[in-house]
Amino acid sequence: MAASSEDRASAAQTLIPSDENPQSTSVDLHMSDNDSTDQSHHICPITAEENPDPGLEEGSSSAGEKRKRNDPEASEDAEPKSSLLPMWKTSLCSYFRRTNGLCSHGDTCKYAHGEEELRPRPDSSWDPTSQRAKKLIKSENGTKSENGHFGEQGVLMTDAVADSPNPALDKCFVNLPLKWKSDNLRSFLIDQGIFFKSAKKKKGMVVGFVSFDSAEQVQFAVEALDGKPMGNKSLKVVDVIPRSFEKNTKPMPLPQTATGSAPTNSDAEIGDDGDTVREGFTPNNLVTRARSARDVVTPLAGMAYPDQLEHKKNTLTQILKKLTRNARKACPNDVSLPDWILTSRERGGGLPCKLEGIIESPILNGYRNKCEFSVGYSVQGKPTVGFMLGNFRAGVTAVEEPVNCPNVSSIACKYALIFQEFLQNSSLPLWNRLDNSGFWRQLTVREGRTPEKVVDNSEANISEAMLVVQVCSVGFDDQLVCTELERMAQAFGAGSTANSPPLPLTVLVVQDHKGVSNVAPADAPLRPLSFANAESDANNAVELRIHDYISNLRFCISPTAFFQVNTLAAEKLYSLAGDWGGLGPDTLLFDICCGTGTIGLTLAHRVGMVVGIEMNASAVSDAQRNSEINGVKNCRFVCAKAEDVMGSLLKEYLDTLQKQEEVLIGSETNKEIIDSEAKGLQNAEKSSGLNTEESSSHDLEYGREETEIQIEKGPSENGNRKTMRQQFKNVVCIVDPPRVGLHPVVIKALRTHPRIRRLVYISCNPESLMANAIELCTPSSADMMEKGQKNNRGWRNMSSAGLARHRAKSMPNSEPFQPVKAMAVDLFPHTPHCEMVMLLER
Repeated sequence: MAASSEDRASAAQTLIPSDENPQSTSVDLHMSDNDSTDQSHHICPITAEENPDPGLEEGSSSAGEKRKRNDPEASEDAEPKSSLLPMWKTSLCSYFRRTNGLCSHGDTCKYAHGEEELRPRPDSSWDPTSQRAKKLIKSENGTKSENGHFGEQGVLMTDAVADSPNPALDKCFVNLPLKWKSDNLRSFLIDQGIFFKSAKKKKGMVVGFVSFDSAEQVQFAVEALDGKPMGNKSLKVVDVIPRSFEKNTKPMPLPQTATGSAPTNSDAEIGDDGDTVREGFTPNNLVTRARSARDVVTPLAGMAYPDQLEHKKNTLTQILKKLTRNARKACPNDVSLPDWILTSRERGGGLPCKLEGIIESPILNGYRNKCEFSVGYSVQGKPTVGFMLGNFRAGVTAVEEPVNCPNVSSIACKYALIFQEFLQNSSLPLWNRLDNSGFWRQLTVREGRTPEKVVDNSEANISEAMLVVQVCSVGFDDQLVCTELERMAQAFGAGSTANSPPLPLTVLVVQDHKGVSNVAPADAPLRPLSFANAESDANNAVELRIHDYISNLRFCISPTAFFQVNTLAAEKLYSLAGDWGGLGPDTLLFDICCGTGTIGLTLAHRVGMVVGIEMNASAVSDAQRNSEINGVKNCRFVCAKAEDVMGSLLKEYLDTLQKQEEVLIGSETNKEIIDSEAKGLQNAEKSSGLNTEESSSHDLEYGREETEIQIEKGPSENGNRKTMRQQFKNVVCIVDPPRVGLHPVVIKALRTHPRIRRLVYISCNPESLMANAIELCTPSSADMMEKGQKNNRGWRNMSSAGLARHRAKSMPNSEPFQPVKAMAVDLFPHTPHCEMVMLLER
């Protein structure tokens, strides 16, 4: 039963906007097992809303006054409670934090009313909102920037000293303003009277690099600038490469069996995991211990797999609770809170829906079918193909070999080693991220597996391999480039043949990308190369595709197309989405962000029609080809951005179904309407790069005339009258967006169309799912008077949840969805990431 706005406003006065404080929202993630049994005495910002004391009065309280409890066992002496409640006085009172005054409970309040009264928790930690905890964090970690912890440690910007004759004369300046460029850094050094040889600084980085002519200049700069205040931080002068790093780093042997894969751009930036690296200190406390690619790429590899699953489940629980808190805030004052918010306290202390659990991955090691290896220099200055040891913005470009990463297959590791050996003798330079110059940038290894599911030895299933070498040819001689590429093709071919057994090699392609980041656009030029190996000759004409299998369906995969990196776990993911979708022969399924069509094609036999939307033209081409080779006739794929065509597709397929089951169609008038809708969709497809002739032939081939409308002659004698009969009674949308989530226009189209009653959201980033669900599930205001402030520019600094609340207030009046249930699927063992599936209904 929905609560009135008066009751809700009264109850809201006792709540603290805990998610406004990023420290307070993560408290439960660090709770010990002993603490979890007494969550009602945990941090006030969370428990005040999600775990209310059952003794709270039901009546409303006056503004700013904390509600009183009816506790018959309450004693005037707080000391006995201290011995009975482990969390007594371990958190600051929410009322005290707002007003710096005592609440109505006085001395009997279980929360502290000041730093002096605050007690440590059973795990010896302090309330993260307290000044004591903040000072502890600052003293333990040193100066903290938003991109990493530096303190007295060195950084690993190998690109800054790649061509330096004397690295000892190079220094890194930490905690510089983000907006500074090289000119700003030079001006600063000149103003401070510092003599230097060169200075480099990129906008958006907190570090800069300075080279000196002599050791005396280095010593003077360190004495003059180290510790100098820079805003609210202190300037640090550290080594570009820690001196003890080389001592602590040992070469690792190449594994002979499958041991693991690396995150792609869609899964996780390696720099994002940099903060989770376990760091220790060398005896002299000057630099951190040597970080390894294993620590950065697979930070959970040291945990037992059941513990990994429990860790992920706890993290997802906190994100779901965050959804409830933010949806409560976003709800307009003139609208009652929805039932799923009112009943959230009954589901684990604030869950919007039941978290059913987490599905294990069928394979733990070597599961990734796509690995993106960076090209750079190791900490010893050696050309290396592997993974970066941290975040570029934090001053880390050092690359380490992937041989000890448990999610990379040995086949991918061996190709990285072959490429690395080739680069050591190449006459073209490696890409320098600091100068944005160089030629060799990245190696991507994609693997195709056979349908046999040999889980014990996953590499036995690998039958195809695609190598994509990313380069930047700007400023280099064409003849030299061609010569080097031919040598590279020979090296890959010879290396694959020399291995025992021979490595699979199906496609070798070069991607020419001129951008700053290695994330190339989908239309970046591709150049296939011929190679000679045990299975082909040097004159082979290869097709730029490999193949993989999901649910006994064969899928073509082009170089830039999206395909789930854990094939066996993806089967469980798609099966779960289909089961929750409530599919049937009368179902029209929209597969939004469909990629190569894996979801729609695997579920096509369970529905009447599938309409897939994807912006990557090569992926759409693969999807159409996949439907052909698997004999699927009830799928249609549209190449466009979902936000551009979602509205027209919903209008084309659903608006006509809202009419009566049988209506008379005037031949001329309705023909114009249908033609105009088709023309609008064709324009959208054309603007997205899809050949309209191919689209038309494809629609004709797969029987588009049998999709949403069945036109047949009526019972009239002259036969000139036609009837439109509704075919699909059930409309389901399955969305699988990239990490950033759905575009606001797509969210608005899904939310405002009344025929969409069920939505299955698949997300590789639960944070973006949480933000999108706020907009999809928050009630809108009937009078539309609570629209977001148009002149408010604070959105630039908003969190994803705050921005979602802001957009929810501008949502047109429409029926919101409700979270029904959620389930996690572990597609990425040994990493903090997993897929989340949530069912939304209305």
